Amino acid sequence: MKRINEYKKLFEVEGAIDLRELKTAYRGLVKAWHPDKFQCEDKKEEAGAVSQKIIDGYHFLVSIAPETREANAQEYHDTINQSQVADFFHKSMLLEVTFTDGNTYEYFGVNRKLFIKFANSRSLNNFGKRNIFNSFLYRKSKKAAVMA
Repeated sequence: MKRINEYKKLFEVEGAIDLRELKTAYRGLVKAWHPDKFQCEDKKEEAGAVSQKIIDGYHFLVSIAPETREANAQEYHDTINQSQVADFFHKSMLLEVTFTDGNTYEYFGVNRKLFIKFANSRSLNNFGKRNIFNSFLYRKSKKAAVMA
């Protein structure tokens, strides 16, 4: 949640994320912080770091935007209902779950107590469906590897 709030503050987004407004803010920030605009080497390095943060923030916010989630709802539904939990990792309030179809999703706001219940449950899939997968803000963090 901290990362979400940090990026929303960077892009001056309040409430729900609107992709059109986000794109406008992104373009303005990229123009303002482009490293080529600065002559001093120190400022160029700072601008490069800020530019990278802007790019990362933009991609992150796009991935959790309601429009993006809506567009990918069927794929997400298929993953959580047809695949099993292959691996999981919890840090702070972030739960990362990898499914057997190769997709990995991050769930925001999952506290340690709920994570322990999840990890100790008899069926990770059933517990996840009932308590996590449809209840918490999520984003796809890694796509399934394509087999050749």
